[in-house]
Amino acid sequence: MSLDSDVIVDRRRIRRKLTFWRIAAALIAIAAIVGVGLVAAPGRTGLTSAGSIARINIEGLIRSNQERVEALERLEKSKVAAVIVHINSPGGTTAGSEQLYDALTRLKAKKPLVVVVEGLAASGGYITAIAADHIVAKQSSLVGSIGVLFQFPNFTELLKTIGVKVEEVKSSPLKAAPNGFEPTSPEARAALDSLVKDSYAWFRGLVKQRRGMDDALLEKVSDGRVFTGRQAIDLKLIDQLGDEKTAVAWLVAQKGVKADLPVRDYKLTPRFGDLTFLRAAAAVTLEALGLSAVARQIEQTGMAQAADRLGLDGMLALWQPPGAN
Repeated sequence: MSLDSDVIVDRRRIRRKLTFWRIAAALIAIAAIVGVGLVAAPGRTGLTSAGSIARINIEGLIRSNQERVEALERLEKSKVAAVIVHINSPGGTTAGSEQLYDALTRLKAKKPLVVVVEGLAASGGYITAIAADHIVAKQSSLVGSIGVLFQFPNFTELLKTIGVKVEEVKSSPLKAAPNGFEPTSPEARAALDSLVKDSYAWFRGLVKQRRGMDDALLEKVSDGRVFTGRQAIDLKLIDQLGDEKTAVAWLVAQKGVKADLPVRDYKLTPRFGDLTFLRAAAAVTLEALGLSAVARQIEQTGMAQAADRLGLDGMLALWQPPGAN
C-alpha cells in the first residue's frame, strides 16, 4: 500500500514538473515570436525600407477607420520611394470612403502613388481609386457604380401581423425618421432624398474633377452601373490596363522611381487576432499544452472574423449586385 502511494506521489510530482516546463517553454516561445513580430511587422515607420515601393491593400467594405489614417500618415513620413494601392472593394459608407480618399490624397502629395484595381473598385472603392493620378485595372476588373444609397428596413406590415405597436414621443416629425416601425412619411422621404442627392452631387463632382470629364461623359458613367476594365479605359474611368508590374513601369517612366526597387507589403490596419506572429505564438502555446488540434485550427483560420456588413450605417457608396432568384 505504501509503495502504491509513493508511486502516485512521484507521478504527480513528475506531472507538475512537466506542466511547469511546458508552460515555461510556451512563455519563452511567445516572447520570442512576439519580439520578432514586433521588429519585423510591416507598417512600422522606423522599419520601412527606403529602398522599396510600399504595397498597401484596400479590401472589403470601407468605413471610417482612424487607425488606417494614422498608418497612412506614418507611411507619408517614411522613406519609401513610392506607393502602390491595390483595391478590391465594393465600397462602403460615404463618410468612410471620403476619409480614405483624403488620407490617400495627402499621401500622394508626398509620395508617387498609383492604384491597381484587382477584382472590384465600385462606389466608395472607386472614390478611393480616384485619389491617385494613375489607375491601372485588369481587363475584367469592375469599376464605377457612381452613386449613393440610403437603405432602411420597414417592419410595419410584420408588426401588424404579430400585433406589436411601437409607441414614441419625439420633439419633431422628422426626428429619427425613418425608423422602420411606421410607414415613411412624404416629408421624411423628401429629407432623405435631399441627403442622397447632395452626396451624389459631391461624388459626381469629384469624378468630374479628378478624371477630367465633360458633362456628357460624366452623365454616361454616373448612372450607377459598373464597367469592365476594357470599357472603363475608353470612358476615362481608368488610365491603363494591366497589373502591379504595369503600375511599377508607370512609376519608373513617369515618376523617376528606380526600376530595381522591390515592392513590399505595408499593413494599414492589422487586427490583433489576425497578426501572423500572434497566431503563431498562440499555436505554439497550445501545442506545448497538448492542444495540437486547436493550434492547427488557429493557424489556418485566425481568430478575428468581422461581420462587416452589419456595421455599415448612414449613407452608402456601395455596389450590391442583385442576388440570384
